[in-house]
Amino acid sequence: MLRIAVIADTHNRFPESVAEAISAADEIWHLGDVCREGTLELVRRLGPPVTVVKGNNDFFQPWPMEELLERHGVTCRLIHIPPRPTKLGTIRLLLHGHTHVPRDEVVDGVRILNPGSIGKANKGAPPSYAWLHLGTGQQVEWRIVRV
Repeated sequence: MLRIAVIADTHNRFPESVAEAISAADEIWHLGDVCREGTLELVRRLGPPVTVVKGNNDFFQPWPMEELLERHGVTCRLIHIPPRPTKLGTIRLLLHGHTHVPRDEVVDGVRILNPGSIGKANKGAPPSYAWLHLGTGQQVEWRIVRV
């Protein structure tokens, strides 16, 4: 089982409790709005490989706007701002940030996931991140963790 820590919208905030919890991940995916390179360096120092996409507040950062990753036969699209439902494509999982509100829903056969924000909660949602577990046979588990 591949254990992926999924974070988003840190906005220059990276709580020590989150760092400690996700340091045991196999990979870390950051879904944008890191804001400063220094914040991303804190995440990278934890050890697991880090994949990051650019958010709307990541001015002048060289990160990609989107990543398409395949793990254990599951295709995952990482993006900051979620696309319109007509632009979801044929991937299995779409992971996004931007709204600062956790999400887990299926739209037109695509499972859409958002870990929430560890930096700035929004719309009554507490700060959070998520664990994505991908197993052989395309098994997918998603769990939101409140900070």
